[in-house]
Amino acid sequence: GLFALTATGAASALAAEPAPNDGLNATYWTQKAVEFKANAYGQYMLAQVRLEQALADKSWTALPGEQASGYESLPTAVILDLDETVMDNSGYQAWVVKTNGHYSSKTWTPYVNSETSGAVPGSLEFIKFAQSKGVAIFYISNRKDHEEKATIANLKKLGYPVADDGSNVLVRGEKEEWKKSAKSPRRMAVGATHRVLLNIGDNLGDFTDESDGTPAERLAVYQKNQDMWGKQWIMIANPTYGSWEGASFGFQWKLSDGEKRQMKLDKMDAWKGPE
Repeated sequence: GLFALTATGAASALAAEPAPNDGLNATYWTQKAVEFKANAYGQYMLAQVRLEQALADKSWTALPGEQASGYESLPTAVILDLDETVMDNSGYQAWVVKTNGHYSSKTWTPYVNSETSGAVPGSLEFIKFAQSKGVAIFYISNRKDHEEKATIANLKKLGYPVADDGSNVLVRGEKEEWKKSAKSPRRMAVGATHRVLLNIGDNLGDFTDESDGTPAERLAVYQKNQDMWGKQWIMIANPTYGSWEGASFGFQWKLSDGEKRQMKLDKMDAWKGPE
């Protein structure tokens, strides 16, 4: 009898514990750690320094291979991604964790329409600094065309500059040639009319379309572009989601959580442990 009681007590204590969730620590860090805020703010302060250097050097461009010829004499611009670069969506991520769910466009669109995204630390200060230097601001986002109106309203609420006609917000599907998530056609559209000084994002795909390879291939892309990081390209840390995660399980998003977790574990380089 005593054993049965103890086992029941242990089971109910276990049931009272929250279910483990792979996204908890990353989301908590992004939302509550001053370390995240200081890191993002520091990157944007670095961006201000780089902007001044870029303005002084007519050959400087953040779009190698995507910039129009004769770009040296074009007006200047910066490109920023939106989600987790300018806009903080940790509220959505926290909801996903608390409900033990997954990202889905069925829940993401209502979140976008709620216009409750916050601001990534340092982003507004940087954008205002760039504007004070006469540099145009362009946002390139994989939010979809039907989410653009709420996105612009949310940006305006947070004090970010948006053109009255929304022409500096380039979302996915806004034009026929922008239907895919790859951002090169949109970067090139900006590069056709402006010398792009800086590109700021949180995901490899914000900088190059070579982002959907294996972890080894992505490492090679990072190394090939070594001279760009922290100069023309500024990366904001985002441990909550991104192409880095998809690469860990071959972008097979429909696999079970357990299968995806196993593939991540298999790819990690672990110490052998004490002898």
